[in-house]
Amino acid sequence: MPCHKKSFEFRVSSSESKGQAAPRSPLSFEFRVSSSELEERAKSLSPLDWKLETGNSKLRKSRGFTLVEMIMVVAITGIIAAVVAVFIRRPVESYVDVARRGELSDIADTALRRITRDVRSALPNSIRITTAGNVTYLEYLQTSGGGRYRAAPDSAGAGNVLDFVAADVSFDVIGTMPALAAGNSIVIYNLAPTGSTANAYSGDNRGAYSSNTATTITLSAAKLFPFQSPAKRFQVVEDAVTYACDPLPTGAGVLRRYWNYGIVDPQPTPPTGGSNALLATNIASCSFTYSASGGTARTGMLALNLQVEQAGERVQLFQQVHVNNVP
Repeated sequence: MPCHKKSFEFRVSSSESKGQAAPRSPLSFEFRVSSSELEERAKSLSPLDWKLETGNSKLRKSRGFTLVEMIMVVAITGIIAAVVAVFIRRPVESYVDVARRGELSDIADTALRRITRDVRSALPNSIRITTAGNVTYLEYLQTSGGGRYRAAPDSAGAGNVLDFVAADVSFDVIGTMPALAAGNSIVIYNLAPTGSTANAYSGDNRGAYSSNTATTITLSAAKLFPFQSPAKRFQVVEDAVTYACDPLPTGAGVLRRYWNYGIVDPQPTPPTGGSNALLATNIASCSFTYSASGGTARTGMLALNLQVEQAGERVQLFQQVHVNNVP
C-alpha cells in the first residue's frame, strides 16, 4: 500500500508591546514535521517508556490527606477503643481472677494431697505436732512395709522365735518378707509418740536392721522389745518426716518438707541435717490438728487446714485424714 505523507506546520509569532517607540517586524518560527517521522518516533519508544509515562500521569492525579482528616481519624479510633475497652474489661478481669484462684487451689490441693499420702503410711501412734514461734511442725515416722514375726515354733518344733524375755538378735518372718534396706528399723507395738515406753522416737521398741535372708531378719544388736504385739506384727521404719508451715504475715509464707535427718526425741524444731524441699509458697495460714479416738487409740484423725494468698485473693482448703493406729 502506498504510504501517504502528511506534514504539519507550526507558526509562532510575537511582536513588541504597544508601549515601544518604534514598531519592529514580527518574530516567527516554523516547524514542519511529517507524519511518517511521528510514526517512526512512536515505534522507537520502549514499553518501559510508556509505563513511566502512564505512572507519572497517575502520580499527578493522586492526592494525599490533610491534617484535619488525620486528626479526625485518630479521634474516632480513640473513641471506638474506649467504648470497646469498657465492654471487655470485666471479662478480662474475671478471667484473670479465675486463673489466679485456680492456681492457688492447685497449690493448696497439691500440698494437702502430699501430706495425706505420706501420713497414711505413717507408723501407728507416731504422729506428733508442735509449734515453735510462728512455725507449726507435723512429724511422723515413715514406714515402707511390715510383716508378722514368729512367736512360737512350728509343728515340728523348729523356727527362730522372737524372744520377749531376753534380748534377741534375729527372728523368723511368717509370710512374705518385706522390702528392707540399710538404715531401716524394726518397730514392734508402738503405742505413743511421747514417753519412754513403747515409743519409737525414744527407741525402746525400735531395733536397727542389719541383714535378712528369705525367712529371717537379723538386727545390728540384740534387742529386748518391751511388749508383744497382739497380732504378732512388726513395722519397717525408713526415717522421720516433718512438715513445717511458716505462714504470713510474720513468717516466710512457705510449707517445707524435711526427711532423712534421723529419729530423735524430743521433736526437732526445725530438723537439722538430712534433706528438705519447698512444697508450697504464699501460705497465709495453716493448722494441723491430730486426735485419737477410743480407749486404745486405734483410730486417729488428722485435720489439715491450709490457706493460700496471692494479690489479695485467698483460697482455703480443709482436709481430714484417717490414720490407722493398729500396731
